[in-house]
Amino acid sequence: MIDIVLVDDEALVRAGLAALLGAEDDLRVVGETDDGSRVLDLVRRTRPDIVVMDVRMPRVDGIQATRTLLSSLAAPPKVVVLTTFENDDHVYGALRAGACGFLLKRTRPEEIVAAIRLVHSGDALLFPAAIRGLAARQPAADPRAAKAVGTLTEREANTLVLMARGRSNAEIADELVIGVETVKTHVSNVLGKLGARDRTQAVIAAYDAGLVQARPRT
Repeated sequence: MIDIVLVDDEALVRAGLAALLGAEDDLRVVGETDDGSRVLDLVRRTRPDIVVMDVRMPRVDGIQATRTLLSSLAAPPKVVVLTTFENDDHVYGALRAGACGFLLKRTRPEEIVAAIRLVHSGDALLFPAAIRGLAARQPAADPRAAKAVGTLTEREANTLVLMARGRSNAEIADELVIGVETVKTHVSNVLGKLGARDRTQAVIAAYDAGLVQARPRT
């Protein structure tokens, strides 16, 4: 059973998500709130696997709520942020704060359910084009990210670039002409050296460091 907390200031959105997720045999909504400032206490009480969090809320937004969760708990839940528009700059802020991915509120119901299961399995919700567009509007390269990326070997850096392009481990293996197990080792090394919790965080670091060129979408 995958336990989920819903955080959104719109009651209708929470009700719709609760009905959608609750209809699945392996998904269970264990808590809801309309305020980012209440997320930490709610998570401590309900111990969910995943928090589905609106990125824009009037009091404490999803960026700060995500940052608080990840800094306050030894084993925080995974955070998926919700947004109305994929070019919302708040999304990039939430990803940098530690969210493992994002979903558009207009996403089809079956895709939302699949996304929750994907995140629970350990994968990240990567949308390369959207992240590239968001990264293009951010400040110049972060020296700290650049220093961390500078510790990668050439093969690890190549792996990270392909991760940023949305390639799977099998696709990376094909492009680099190496085995999938070797790719997994490279990915693990990349996450460790960058201090990244998942692939999304590693990709954000790649953009912040300037390893991957961020160009606005046309």
